[in-house]
Amino acid sequence: MVNFDHSMFLESVDNRGKQRGWIEVVCGSMFSGKTEELIRRMRRAKFARQKVEIFKPQLDIRYSEEEVVSHDRRAIPSTPIPHSSQLLLLASDIEVVGIDEAQFFDDELPNVCSQLANNGVRVIIAGLDLDYLGRPFGPMPQLLAMAEYVTKVHAICIKTGELAHHSFRIGGGSKLVELGETDLYVPLSRDAFNRAMVDPDYITADDLQAIRFATGRDQSQGHEH
Repeated sequence: MVNFDHSMFLESVDNRGKQRGWIEVVCGSMFSGKTEELIRRMRRAKFARQKVEIFKPQLDIRYSEEEVVSHDRRAIPSTPIPHSSQLLLLASDIEVVGIDEAQFFDDELPNVCSQLANNGVRVIIAGLDLDYLGRPFGPMPQLLAMAEYVTKVHAICIKTGELAHHSFRIGGGSKLVELGETDLYVPLSRDAFNRAMVDPDYITADDLQAIRFATGRDQSQGHEH
């Protein structure tokens, strides 16, 4: 009879003697804590004295050009790269590779991550699983299928208070990639998302104000409570 240890991979100080390489994916909507979880795992690996490096797409400069920064302003040094193929060169002597905003990378990213894992690297990926229209986003579907471990995190819907699965875009154009935060996107549940897609007045100014305050971007309300 085989015994499975379900707690082996996330919190173990060092799995290098037990397992060579693998892929972990953390996915969800905006404001769900994907990047926070990526930073947490990378810092734990660093505490374990492993060689770590985190990468992000070169186009992501919302908060910093050379750091991965979560929506709550937690940050970790990173290397921006224009194409996933550079990972094979830059991570040649790294034990743990982190990749943020994976949905913005090119279609070669799954193959690159597979090569890294085959070479004994622990690959931790964070990204949006759905785009603003509710469709699978970029290379994320293939990465989710390939990964040994998948963690789906959720934000809270600003309309219903339920778990949010969608990142709904407020205004903007029709381009797939529109970098933004509370000025462009809000987290919605399935029902709220379906309503917002057909009712342009469903998301109100009060809803936007509430999420700005919840994420610390509108400190003026803080003096009223």
